Amino acid sequence: MLFTTQLFLLVFLPLTACAYHLADTRRARLWVLLISSLVFYGWWDVRFLPLLIVTGVVNWSIAQSFRRAPRDGLIWAGVVFNLGVLAVFKYTNFIAASVLELFAEPFTPWPIVLPLGVSFFTFQQVSYLLDVRRGQAAEYDFLDFACYVCFFPHLIAGPIIRHHELIPQFAALVAKHIDREMVARGLLLFVLGLVKKVWLADQLAPFADDGFAAAAPGTALAWQAALAYSLQLYFDFSGYSDMALGLAGMFGLSLPINFDAPYRATSIREFWRRWHMTLSRFLRDYLYIPLGGSRAGPLRAYAAALGTMLLCGLWHGAGWTFIAWGGLHGVAVCCNRWWLGRGLRLPALPGWALTMLFVIAGWVLFRADDFHGAARMLSAMAGQGGSGAADDDGWAVIALAAALAIGGPTNLELSRKAWPYRPVLAVPLALLLLVTVLRVGQGRGIEFIYFQF
Repeated sequence: MLFTTQLFLLVFLPLTACAYHLADTRRARLWVLLISSLVFYGWWDVRFLPLLIVTGVVNWSIAQSFRRAPRDGLIWAGVVFNLGVLAVFKYTNFIAASVLELFAEPFTPWPIVLPLGVSFFTFQQVSYLLDVRRGQAAEYDFLDFACYVCFFPHLIAGPIIRHHELIPQFAALVAKHIDREMVARGLLLFVLGLVKKVWLADQLAPFADDGFAAAAPGTALAWQAALAYSLQLYFDFSGYSDMALGLAGMFGLSLPINFDAPYRATSIREFWRRWHMTLSRFLRDYLYIPLGGSRAGPLRAYAAALGTMLLCGLWHGAGWTFIAWGGLHGVAVCCNRWWLGRGLRLPALPGWALTMLFVIAGWVLFRADDFHGAARMLSAMAGQGGSGAADDDGWAVIALAAALAIGGPTNLELSRKAWPYRPVLAVPLALLLLVTVLRVGQGRGIEFIYFQF
């Protein structure tokens, strides 16, 4: 089930919210959240519901066993189990195709369907097991842990939540109590995120698709496609994150922020502190620092940064273009570190322009089907393209989206400034929601880029 469907907006969400707020005990509320989350997940393909349940049971059981008899092998077995599940579903065809390509052998992909959200709930449970090993995780009963793993607002595309950020909030639930301010802010944030997705990301998608599909795009068309995709990706993914935070707020819960105006960054390291913040934090805490981080000298730090970003690219997609994209960002992070380590600084405007030029070029590699397609687009952007013309309407949408992404307030800022609540705000908000729901009902919506990821 997707947030951008009338089934979710008009049936699932109202029924779940009513059942939750009418529940008369803390555990009853948790059961509402768990059952509704399982329905939400299973609606797309019920065959993968057992996978979600089994991984939750296995990880909770491993944590319980470790507490009774602390043995590192238990935790590492759990980590291997989680990463193995991810590898089987996400990387089997990629690995097989890569190996057979070395021997010039043909390969027919196996019909493996990627379960929804497996990249996200796998990392989430890996972080829990490693925190248990470090003694940084409290003991939770199974219902609390299951709700943490399955909570539907973040289940499909994040944010990647640490156990201590959500489970203690379950313990603080008060039956029959409704924090009206939190619910109102959550509703506003959800609607604004929905608008981001439907009226910006989905409107940019055709212009990106046309340019990347062109056999010989001209310079203008290539730049339009690259800019459209860069903005589509931002509004699509940050819109989902806004909706996730808003939905949690409607249930009296808080999730960590995942985006902080990343297209305002003046360096690549700042970009990664603002883009997909919960993933950056996960990679820092569970990969970069264990690899040595900045504690073992500059060469070790460079190697750790490069290795981390290569794995970041592989996590984003089972393809060599994704690995190359991660490697490019790793090299850029190392260069930025070297530059700053020598006391060098760029003024804000040139730093921002250079960062955005690199990020946009990187998104071309991220979006292209293969290296040939990426080279065709980048060559066209450099002035070596064909004669394909750009769409004037596309430039108008891009200009609006860019102005909002770079200079406008974030949805989180808008939701915070909207209190104290005034009834007059309800009218435009209701109209905005109504128009968006009608738009969704016309069947023009596009799946989230990180859907089935």
